[in-house]
Amino acid sequence: MPAKPLSPQEIANLGSELPDWSVLNGKLHRGLIFESFVEAFGFLTQVALIAEAMGHHPELGNVYNRVTIDLTTHDTDGLSSLDLQLALKINALLKS
Repeated sequence: MPAKPLSPQEIANLGSELPDWSVLNGKLHRGLIFESFVEAFGFLTQVALIAEAMGHHPELGNVYNRVTIDLTTHDTDGLSSLDLQLALKINALLKS
């Protein structure tokens, strides 16, 4: 699926669609805390499988029970529709 760059207005409106995310250093960012390392790592594995299916790979970090996610699209040199779609899928994982 081709990436469509987000306009400055679309980026400004991300807060209403993704209230738990922020734009940090030009990337869509979210930090999470889980009960344990195993829970955090299991979540990252689920994110990795979704990202691979989309052909869109996030920057993921994990230290014990903490996870950081940064989304950007290198092909568009910034945020794109793929970042928004992946963030929404990550949010859906957290609700399930």
